[in-house]
Amino acid sequence: MYDKNSFAPFLEWLEQWHRGLEVVRAEELFAEPARVAIASVDLVVGFCYEGPLSSPRVAAIVPEVTRLFKLAYSKGVRDFLIFQDSHDAGAQEFDSFAPHCVSGSPEAQMISELSDLEFAGDYVTFKKNSISSSIGTGLDEWLKENAGIDTFVVVGDCTDLCVYQLAMHLKVSANAMNLSRRVIVPSSCVATYDLPVELAEKLGTYPHSGDLLHMLFLYHMALNGVNVVSSIVE
Repeated sequence: MYDKNSFAPFLEWLEQWHRGLEVVRAEELFAEPARVAIASVDLVVGFCYEGPLSSPRVAAIVPEVTRLFKLAYSKGVRDFLIFQDSHDAGAQEFDSFAPHCVSGSPEAQMISELSDLEFAGDYVTFKKNSISSSIGTGLDEWLKENAGIDTFVVVGDCTDLCVYQLAMHLKVSANAMNLSRRVIVPSSCVATYDLPVELAEKLGTYPHSGDLLHMLFLYHMALNGVNVVSSIVE
Protein backbone atom coordinates (compact mmCIF):
# COMPACT_ATOMS: atom_id res chain seq x y z
CA MET A 1 0.00 0.00 0.00
CA TYR A 2 1.07 3.55 -0.70
CA ASP A 3 1.30 6.04 2.13
CA LYS A 4 -1.13 8.77 1.08
CA ASN A 5 0.74 11.25 3.24
CA SER A 6 3.80 10.77 1.03
CA PHE A 7 1.90 12.41 -1.85
CA ALA A 8 1.17 15.59 0.09
CA PRO A 9 4.45 17.47 -0.54
CA PHE A 10 4.24 16.86 -4.27
CA LEU A 11 0.59 17.87 -4.50
CA GLU A 12 1.33 21.05 -2.55
CA TRP A 13 4.23 21.78 -4.92
CA LEU A 14 2.02 21.03 -7.92
CA GLU A 15 -0.59 23.58 -6.85
CA GLN A 16 2.09 26.22 -6.31
CA TRP A 17 3.69 25.44 -9.66
CA HIS A 18 0.35 25.79 -11.44
CA ARG A 19 -0.43 29.08 -9.71
CA GLY A 20 2.97 30.41 -10.73
CA LEU A 21 2.78 29.70 -14.45
CA GLU A 22 3.99 32.60 -16.57
CA VAL A 23 1.88 34.86 -18.74
CA VAL A 24 3.15 35.17 -22.32
CA ARG A 25 2.82 38.38 -24.33
CA ALA A 26 1.46 38.14 -27.86
CA GLU A 27 4.04 40.64 -29.05
CA GLU A 28 6.81 38.17 -28.19
CA LEU A 29 5.04 34.97 -29.17
CA PHE A 30 3.75 36.20 -32.53
CA ALA A 31 6.77 38.34 -33.47
CA GLU A 32 7.29 36.10 -36.51
CA PRO A 33 3.72 34.96 -37.26
CA ALA A 34 4.64 32.85 -40.30
CA ARG A 35 6.50 30.50 -37.92
CA VAL A 36 3.48 30.00 -35.62
CA ALA A 37 0.44 27.71 -35.77
CA ILE A 38 -2.55 27.51 -33.45
CA ALA A 39 -3.67 23.90 -32.95
CA SER A 40 -7.17 23.40 -31.55
CA VAL A 41 -8.26 19.97 -30.33
CA ASP A 42 -11.88 18.78 -30.07
CA LEU A 43 -13.66 22.07 -29.62
CA VAL A 44 -16.77 20.51 -31.04
CA VAL A 45 -20.40 20.48 -29.95
CA GLY A 46 -20.10 16.99 -28.45
CA PHE A 47 -17.52 18.06 -25.88
CA CYS A 48 -18.79 21.56 -25.16
CA TYR A 49 -22.56 21.60 -25.32
CA GLU A 50 -24.40 18.39 -26.21
CA GLY A 51 -23.95 14.66 -25.82
CA PRO A 52 -22.77 12.19 -23.15
CA LEU A 53 -19.21 13.53 -23.06
CA SER A 54 -20.02 17.24 -23.06
CA SER A 55 -18.70 19.16 -20.08
CA PRO A 56 -19.35 22.66 -18.72
CA ARG A 57 -15.67 22.74 -17.74
CA VAL A 58 -14.74 22.45 -21.41
CA ALA A 59 -17.38 24.93 -22.51
CA ALA A 60 -15.92 27.43 -20.02
CA ILE A 61 -12.67 27.77 -22.00
CA VAL A 62 -14.44 28.67 -25.27
CA PRO A 63 -14.38 32.47 -24.73
CA GLU A 64 -10.66 32.40 -23.91
CA VAL A 65 -9.83 30.23 -26.91
CA THR A 66 -11.91 32.46 -29.19
CA ARG A 67 -10.08 35.51 -27.84
CA LEU A 68 -6.74 33.82 -28.54
CA PHE A 69 -7.76 32.95 -32.10
CA LYS A 70 -8.68 36.59 -32.77
CA LEU A 71 -5.51 37.86 -31.11
CA ALA A 72 -3.27 35.51 -33.08
CA TYR A 73 -4.96 36.45 -36.36
CA SER A 74 -4.62 40.15 -35.59
CA LYS A 75 -0.87 39.60 -35.13
CA GLY A 76 -0.54 37.92 -38.52
CA VAL A 77 -0.89 34.21 -37.71
CA ARG A 78 -2.58 32.40 -40.59
CA ASP A 79 -2.06 28.74 -39.73
CA PHE A 80 -4.91 27.32 -37.69
CA LEU A 81 -5.00 23.53 -37.30
CA ILE A 82 -8.34 22.13 -36.22
CA PHE A 83 -8.41 18.56 -34.88
CA GLN A 84 -11.89 17.11 -34.44
CA ASP A 85 -13.33 13.79 -33.34
CA SER A 86 -15.26 12.32 -36.25
CA HIS A 87 -15.84 8.71 -35.27
CA ASP A 88 -16.97 5.71 -37.23
CA ALA A 89 -20.33 4.48 -35.93
CA GLY A 90 -18.63 1.35 -34.60
CA ALA A 91 -15.45 3.01 -33.35
CA GLN A 92 -13.28 0.85 -31.10
CA GLU A 93 -12.88 3.86 -28.80
CA PHE A 94 -16.50 3.39 -27.76
CA ASP A 95 -15.35 0.41 -25.68
CA SER A 96 -13.66 2.95 -23.40
CA PHE A 97 -15.86 6.03 -23.79
CA ALA A 98 -19.58 6.36 -24.45
CA PRO A 99 -20.42 6.75 -28.17
CA HIS A 100 -19.80 10.35 -29.14
CA CYS A 101 -19.06 12.67 -32.06
CA VAL A 102 -20.06 10.21 -34.77
CA SER A 103 -19.11 11.50 -38.20
CA GLY A 104 -21.87 13.64 -39.68
CA SER A 105 -23.71 14.11 -36.38
CA PRO A 106 -24.29 17.48 -34.68
CA GLU A 107 -21.85 16.47 -31.94
CA ALA A 108 -19.01 16.23 -34.47
CA GLN A 109 -19.51 19.81 -35.66
CA MET A 110 -17.09 22.61 -34.77
CA ILE A 111 -18.47 25.00 -32.18
CA SER A 112 -20.01 28.08 -33.76
CA GLU A 113 -17.76 30.45 -31.80
CA LEU A 114 -14.85 29.25 -33.97
CA SER A 115 -16.66 28.39 -37.20
CA ASP A 116 -18.24 31.87 -37.30
CA LEU A 117 -14.95 33.74 -37.14
CA GLU A 118 -14.30 35.71 -40.33
CA PHE A 119 -11.05 33.85 -41.00
CA ALA A 120 -12.50 30.34 -40.49
CA GLY A 121 -11.81 29.70 -44.16
CA ASP A 122 -8.10 29.60 -43.29
CA TYR A 123 -8.51 26.59 -40.99
CA VAL A 124 -6.91 23.27 -41.89
CA THR A 125 -9.11 20.51 -40.46
CA PHE A 126 -7.96 17.06 -39.39
CA LYS A 127 -10.58 14.43 -38.63
CA LYS A 128 -9.63 11.80 -36.08
CA ASN A 129 -11.07 8.47 -34.95
CA SER A 130 -9.17 8.21 -31.67
CA ILE A 131 -7.70 10.42 -28.96
CA SER A 132 -4.59 10.76 -31.13
CA SER A 133 -4.34 13.74 -33.46
CA SER A 134 -1.35 12.19 -35.22
CA ILE A 135 -2.37 8.62 -36.03
CA GLY A 136 -4.32 8.34 -39.26
CA THR A 137 -4.86 12.07 -39.63
CA GLY A 138 -2.14 13.24 -41.99
CA LEU A 139 -0.57 15.52 -39.37
CA ASP A 140 2.98 14.28 -39.92
CA GLU A 141 2.70 14.91 -43.65
CA TRP A 142 1.48 18.45 -42.94
CA LEU A 143 4.42 19.03 -40.60
CA LYS A 144 6.87 17.96 -43.31
CA GLU A 145 5.22 20.23 -45.87
CA ASN A 146 5.25 23.17 -43.46
CA ALA A 147 8.68 22.76 -41.92
CA GLY A 148 9.05 26.53 -41.53
CA ILE A 149 6.52 26.48 -38.70
CA ASP A 150 8.37 25.77 -35.48
CA THR A 151 6.01 27.14 -32.81
CA PHE A 152 2.69 25.51 -31.97
CA VAL A 153 0.11 26.75 -29.48
CA VAL A 154 -2.12 23.85 -28.42
CA VAL A 155 -5.61 24.55 -27.03
CA GLY A 156 -8.79 22.57 -26.42
CA ASP A 157 -9.75 19.39 -24.59
CA CYS A 158 -9.13 17.23 -22.77
CA THR A 159 -5.93 18.24 -20.98
CA ASP A 160 -5.09 14.64 -20.07
CA LEU A 161 -6.33 13.00 -23.26
CA CYS A 162 -6.34 14.63 -26.69
CA VAL A 163 -4.46 17.80 -25.74
CA TYR A 164 -1.76 15.72 -24.06
CA GLN A 165 -1.49 13.38 -27.04
CA LEU A 166 -1.10 16.25 -29.53
CA ALA A 167 1.33 18.36 -27.51
CA MET A 168 3.50 15.35 -26.73
CA HIS A 169 3.54 14.19 -30.35
CA LEU A 170 4.57 17.61 -31.57
CA LYS A 171 7.38 17.80 -29.03
CA VAL A 172 8.58 14.17 -29.07
CA SER A 173 8.55 13.86 -32.86
CA ALA A 174 10.70 17.00 -33.06
CA ASN A 175 13.07 15.61 -30.45
CA ALA A 176 13.41 12.38 -32.42
CA MET A 177 14.57 14.35 -35.46
CA ASN A 178 16.65 16.87 -33.46
CA LEU A 179 14.38 19.69 -34.56
CA SER A 180 13.96 22.83 -32.51
CA ARG A 181 10.22 23.10 -32.00
CA ARG A 182 8.42 25.14 -29.35
CA VAL A 183 5.11 23.68 -28.16
CA ILE A 184 3.06 25.96 -25.92
CA VAL A 185 0.03 24.97 -23.86
CA PRO A 186 -1.79 27.83 -22.09
CA SER A 187 -3.58 26.47 -19.01
CA SER A 188 -6.42 28.96 -19.51
CA CYS A 189 -7.19 27.47 -22.93
CA VAL A 190 -7.33 23.77 -22.04
CA ALA A 191 -9.63 21.80 -19.77
CA THR A 192 -10.81 18.34 -18.83
CA TYR A 193 -14.00 16.86 -17.45
CA ASP A 194 -14.81 15.91 -13.86
CA LEU A 195 -16.52 12.69 -12.71
CA PRO A 196 -16.74 12.25 -8.93
CA VAL A 197 -16.05 8.82 -7.40
CA GLU A 198 -19.60 8.34 -6.10
CA LEU A 199 -21.18 9.05 -9.48
CA ALA A 200 -18.61 6.97 -11.34
CA GLU A 201 -19.35 3.99 -9.10
CA LYS A 202 -23.06 4.32 -9.84
CA LEU A 203 -22.30 4.44 -13.56
CA GLY A 204 -19.86 1.54 -13.35
CA THR A 205 -16.98 3.50 -14.84
CA TYR A 206 -13.73 5.18 -13.84
CA PRO A 207 -13.83 8.35 -11.74
CA HIS A 208 -11.98 11.38 -13.05
CA SER A 209 -10.73 14.25 -10.91
CA GLY A 210 -10.80 17.16 -13.33
CA ASP A 211 -8.75 19.60 -11.27
CA LEU A 212 -6.07 17.09 -10.29
CA LEU A 213 -5.66 15.53 -13.72
CA HIS A 214 -5.59 18.94 -15.39
CA MET A 215 -2.61 19.94 -13.25
CA LEU A 216 -0.89 16.55 -13.39
CA PHE A 217 -0.94 16.38 -17.16
CA LEU A 218 0.16 19.98 -17.57
CA TYR A 219 3.06 19.08 -15.28
CA HIS A 220 3.87 15.96 -17.30
CA MET A 221 3.89 17.96 -20.52
CA ALA A 222 6.21 20.51 -18.92
CA LEU A 223 8.44 17.68 -17.67
CA ASN A 224 8.85 16.62 -21.31
CA GLY A 225 9.75 20.05 -22.64
CA VAL A 226 6.35 21.48 -23.53
CA ASN A 227 6.13 25.17 -22.60
CA VAL A 228 3.16 25.26 -20.22
CA VAL A 229 2.02 28.81 -19.47
CA SER A 230 -0.85 30.48 -17.68
CA SER A 231 -2.23 32.44 -20.63
CA ILE A 232 -1.36 34.46 -23.71
CA VAL A 233 -2.28 38.14 -23.53
CA GLU A 234 -2.10 41.29 -25.66
